[in-house]
Amino acid sequence: MKLDEFFVTGEPLIYGAYVSIAVATLGITFILTYFKKWKWLWTEWIPTVDHKKIGIMYIIASLLMLFRGGVDGMLMRTQLALPELKVLSSSHYNEIFTTHGTIMILFMAMPFLIGLMNIVVPLQIGARDVAFPFLNAISFWSFFMGAMLFNISFVIGGSPDAGWTAYMPLAGNELSPGPGQNYYLLGLQLSGIGTLATGINFLVTILRMRAPGMTLMKMPIFTWSTLITSIIIVFAFPVLTVALALMTFDRLFGSHFFTLANGGMPMMWANLFWIWGHPEVYIVILPAFGIFSEIICTFARKTLFGYKAMVFSMIAIAGLSFIVWVHHFFTMGAGAGVNSFFSITTMAISVPTGVKIFNWLLTLYKGRIKMTVAMMWSLAFIPNFVIGGITGVMLAMASADYQYHNTYFLVAHFHYVLVAGTVFACFAGLYYWYPKAFGHMLNERLGKISFWLFMIGFNVCFFPLYFVGLMGMARRMYTYSPGLGWTGINIVATIGAFGMGLGFIVLVYSIYYSARYGKRDVTGDPWDGRTFEWMIPSPPPHYNFAKIPQVNRLDEYWYLKKEKGFKEAREVKEEELKPIHMPNKSHVPAIMSVFFFIAGFGLVWEWYWMAIPGLIGVLACMVIRSFDYNDGFYLSVEEVKKAHKVGEGN
Repeated sequence: MKLDEFFVTGEPLIYGAYVSIAVATLGITFILTYFKKWKWLWTEWIPTVDHKKIGIMYIIASLLMLFRGGVDGMLMRTQLALPELKVLSSSHYNEIFTTHGTIMILFMAMPFLIGLMNIVVPLQIGARDVAFPFLNAISFWSFFMGAMLFNISFVIGGSPDAGWTAYMPLAGNELSPGPGQNYYLLGLQLSGIGTLATGINFLVTILRMRAPGMTLMKMPIFTWSTLITSIIIVFAFPVLTVALALMTFDRLFGSHFFTLANGGMPMMWANLFWIWGHPEVYIVILPAFGIFSEIICTFARKTLFGYKAMVFSMIAIAGLSFIVWVHHFFTMGAGAGVNSFFSITTMAISVPTGVKIFNWLLTLYKGRIKMTVAMMWSLAFIPNFVIGGITGVMLAMASADYQYHNTYFLVAHFHYVLVAGTVFACFAGLYYWYPKAFGHMLNERLGKISFWLFMIGFNVCFFPLYFVGLMGMARRMYTYSPGLGWTGINIVATIGAFGMGLGFIVLVYSIYYSARYGKRDVTGDPWDGRTFEWMIPSPPPHYNFAKIPQVNRLDEYWYLKKEKGFKEAREVKEEELKPIHMPNKSHVPAIMSVFFFIAGFGLVWEWYWMAIPGLIGVLACMVIRSFDYNDGFYLSVEEVKKAHKVGEGN
């Protein structure tokens, strides 16, 4: 193999990527060396099984992926700003839109929400950790290595270019030769293993580790959304795992599950992908609904209106999410009967979603609203998401979908749903729970500047795309002729995209500024919150609660504060303290994920001399874990007393 067949060459953007990777690597190495943080990294973060630290690592990785996916998006908009531009070649454009969709959904949105779940859910249910802390660490590291494996394709071997849906036969060896599509398959497989493990972990955690008295109908709504999301993950992700494995067999070992030859069925890939893919949409939307519900209740100073209706509507959405997948290919010849059935189920799923919208509005009604940055993101979500929902119902009409399908109308719709739903929720949740995770507040002034830049830029970018889609502009096209009348709209959309990028830059700067100058959270409850995560100091001790709280009603902590006062509601007496059992740290999950990466990289290039030792390393880590009989340690009452001022709060 020649060197230029291994490293991607030929375009200035690629060389810029090499330089940026080298500069970032040198910068990180210098900072860790200068501040003598290598030991700290090796002993405190890499081996951690603390759900809060794992959640923080998820969020940091997701912000990096948001930067990468956002740059991809701005490159696409730059290419389309004017007719017949040459910013990107056709093949490079195909790679960019493939990586943009894949990164934003699988390596940014979902892990960001999983990071918030990790930080918040065990605290909300009064638990000291997740059910399987070791598995939780494996979940993060497998996601991280899957993301890294996917991302290095940009400079080593070449990115996948068959679209984020990877439809066959386009994704087969004949039309997508080389390692690019293999990066997609192995990167998603590694990340998917971590997500499936997370779903199992949180399902068991919520069902088995709630505080005494916390029945299911007394759980916070974000915990409910996490429970339902975990159930969807457990049922949906095995489908993706199997589908990716089958396509891997087709590409690497010459099988014919999805090929045109020898009895393969390319359409079966589309079915398997969307049987997973549409529940996946709700995997990233339902936690967002939970986040908005928590924030709206807190800053409207009211109990959530229609709590039970919210719970049952989420359950209904979860059930319906598995019987709508064919609406993604109404135009592929399934027939009128099939299209009609899935058109009805798709419209039906809008009903429980509409219930939630009205519940949020009625929660806000006559509330004493406090306009924080988190609340602004939550309020902006409602009208923007409704726009996406209404256009989704338009797309659900099978006959009309023949006009909308594969146009920028569809692009505008799913961005209004996924950005206004999920990305707005990520930013809202970040501002809301940041002081709990880090012990200081994010700057509200900078946050509001970031909000307006991003929210206005979002609407300027994507609302015009509805119209250019109705004018006939097809998605995935990398250029267009001057006489089609699309130029003005594309210029406006590109300006909006850069506005969103500017908003993200301000957000990142606000994190840096707040870390240096931000107001410290000395109370542990800066928002006058309703749930148990606000009952303990910020940042929380590694054992979370000195005393596990007792639950008698929904929003127990809120009512305790009203009845007893702030200090008494959080008070822990010395005689109530008991030894606390905690899990041990372990380097095995990180080392195991490195072996996964080595095996994945070997399979990408069909270097079995590398892949087989990597898989052996994974099995060796499993064996080492199976003979690890150390089941943790106990913090004595004296150690808890030293770490926690008895009488001053849980």
